[in-house]
Amino acid sequence: MDTSHLYRLNATEAARAIAAGEVSAEQVVRSCLERIREVEPAVLAWQFLDESHALAQARARDADRAEGRPCGPLHGVPVGVKDIIDTADMPTEDGTPLHAGRTPDHDASVVTALRAAGAVILGKTVTTECATYTPGKTRNPHDGTRTPGGSSSGSAAAVAAGMVPLAIGTQTNGSIIRPASFCGVYGFKPTFGLIPRHGILKVSRSLDTVGLFARSLDDLALAVEPLVGHDERDPDTKPRARMPFTSTLASPPPMPPRVAFVKTPRWDRAEPSTREAFAELAGALGDACEELEMPPSWAEAWEWQRCIMEAEMAFNLDAEWERGRDRLSPALRQQLERGRSIAALDHQRALARIPRLLEALEDWFARFDAIVTPATPGVAPPAETTGDPSFCTFWSLTGLPALSLPLMNGPGGLPLGVQLVGARSRDARLLRTARWLQGRLAG
Repeated sequence: MDTSHLYRLNATEAARAIAAGEVSAEQVVRSCLERIREVEPAVLAWQFLDESHALAQARARDADRAEGRPCGPLHGVPVGVKDIIDTADMPTEDGTPLHAGRTPDHDASVVTALRAAGAVILGKTVTTECATYTPGKTRNPHDGTRTPGGSSSGSAAAVAAGMVPLAIGTQTNGSIIRPASFCGVYGFKPTFGLIPRHGILKVSRSLDTVGLFARSLDDLALAVEPLVGHDERDPDTKPRARMPFTSTLASPPPMPPRVAFVKTPRWDRAEPSTREAFAELAGALGDACEELEMPPSWAEAWEWQRCIMEAEMAFNLDAEWERGRDRLSPALRQQLERGRSIAALDHQRALARIPRLLEALEDWFARFDAIVTPATPGVAPPAETTGDPSFCTFWSLTGLPALSLPLMNGPGGLPLGVQLVGARSRDARLLRTARWLQGRLAG
């Protein structure tokens, strides 16, 4: 195998090559580090990176293989981890000066699972301030004047720039789907509660979800399978049988899928080029696609999501507010001020709406395999913002699994993601439907 550009391997290819002995984990990691040295000055995706520590992990993975010890599905694969996710051997600073120099004593559950699967934790990727809206330093790899999105900005940009084949992020509103769309990579927000969140900065218990960025659907299936599980320290997870992501993705759909095209009540925010692109997409899908309209009452869901998120954010960031509000950005201070003024009754009423929405959505998923909708209003806007998450909000509120697929380009050739949403806990089927969609559009 040509080892001169190993950073170009996706996660699946790297895992196979390492398992077959064609390359070593150290060679793959060295190639990624060389790529980082080349492009990081322009992209600024990393908050913490220690090359010697990354290489030491890779050598340990190679020693495990050489000595016949068990190797997991991600053995030797480099992974970037969002800097709100605890790592015992690296700082976790949460994008705020209030947590500068913070090094946890223990790994987050998802990091423990990654290490058990054999992954090399390459470093910590940039997050926006406390995983909210104030941008970090990262720039979009396709155009340095534009945002990579947020809050998982560094994770999306690192994968898009070829620095790492796989990265972990989180989503409370649009923090995986939006940056995946802007950066032109695959982004996956699983069903709420599928991946444990213990050891991750808590923004909103009712909404926070761990997800992934990758270069292919195969990568997403490979990586998410060992991360799913129950952790008693995360009360929103539950015991469940192993979910067969890779085998489900590899199998053909038992029946030709049908998808619903849903504009949502935020369609007025879609840019003209986005409207045109999705009209063409729906036309290309023909009778496999039917347009559906949300009931008028669902338009209030965006306010319910804001109420839940800001009330819980104010509670979870109360210590930061009390000891250092003057060091928080004006945007975050305003969010926390609003959250602190939300009545408990309004918060509980908003939460009570979620089961009703899910019950109604069951009727949709009885007829359709997935929902197609924009991931973002358009291509990445200027770097002063992280972009509009409104096309993600409803699906984050309801906890449904969602994908951003890099299938389109907008003005200037910049990436424009297609969002595919599935029924709750049918994540593997959603990946399979996404593969069908890609094949259908490829003709």
